[in-house]
Amino acid sequence: EPVDATARRGRVRVGGASPPFRPEALRKRLTPEHYAYLRVAEGCDHKCTFCAIPSFRGKFRSKPWQSVVEEAKALADTGAKELCLIAEDTNQWGMDLKKSDGRGLAELLEALADVDGVEMIRILYAYPSYFSEELIDAIADIPQVAKYIDIPLQHITNLSLLRMNRPPRQHTEELLYKLRDRIPGLALRTTFISGFPGETDAEHEELMEFCREFKFERLGAFAYSEEDGTPAGEYPDQVEQAVRDLRRDMLISQQQTISEDFAESRVGSTVDVIIDGFNPEFDAWTGRTSLEAPDIDPIVFIQEPAAGSGMAALAMGQIRKCKIVGTSLFDLEAHLVM
Repeated sequence: EPVDATARRGRVRVGGASPPFRPEALRKRLTPEHYAYLRVAEGCDHKCTFCAIPSFRGKFRSKPWQSVVEEAKALADTGAKELCLIAEDTNQWGMDLKKSDGRGLAELLEALADVDGVEMIRILYAYPSYFSEELIDAIADIPQVAKYIDIPLQHITNLSLLRMNRPPRQHTEELLYKLRDRIPGLALRTTFISGFPGETDAEHEELMEFCREFKFERLGAFAYSEEDGTPAGEYPDQVEQAVRDLRRDMLISQQQTISEDFAESRVGSTVDVIIDGFNPEFDAWTGRTSLEAPDIDPIVFIQEPAAGSGMAALAMGQIRKCKIVGTSLFDLEAHLVM
């Protein structure tokens, strides 16, 4: 049945399973050797009204345990110290295998942490559900797991969430505060859609107010864009493009102040920094702490150690102890400690 026919009836078509998983270690790596993205699942069972992914990715299915662990080992053997776990709903991993396997993401994190060479594991693209007590404890307790969770929320007002077919505000808000309470030092990243069909000025302001109060450590915002074959693309109350853009810019502008304050709060702390490379424009090395994901988050600037300091020269892929000594907007400036 054509996807657009189901969309007209207000539903999202969920396709069948796609071809078998392709081992990550066989893909052409576009990242530096010291970090890699590891896909742990494919597809999605959710029916968000703005998203076409289920129509071509198929239903959610976890990559088998042994395949994930073997791929992690293969990536580590090629120099990957940081593994960024990805899927359409990463934290749902294992739920479809429970009857046959009995293990979930908490147990998988423990296994990945035992892989020789893996020093950091990062959870990207989590869904605002599926955070079991065991998973929260694993994130909090396993040293190699970054205290960083990426959970795209899309909105916070109940009417917008209802139109999106997403979990309601109370559920989401309780989860966010629970994660912050249970995982010391946690940095939460999220993204929101501005100008979703039917979004009123009041709904936009409610979202702004929530973000001001909660203060996400990392936040991105996107102007809504219609996806062919999705119910939201057919909604009659589309918001004008200029309004979408304005609301996105307002969210981003507000977040800039919050992000600057968060950066300032870290001055004086001593942290591990993974070195991503040398930036000739700034004549400095750049890297990230465990609270920054590659490509999307702020960076740390580090100067080469002075001659005669006795400290080893910097090199890509190292993890070095640094002290945060200043900020540049959201970015951090650091001195080597060792």
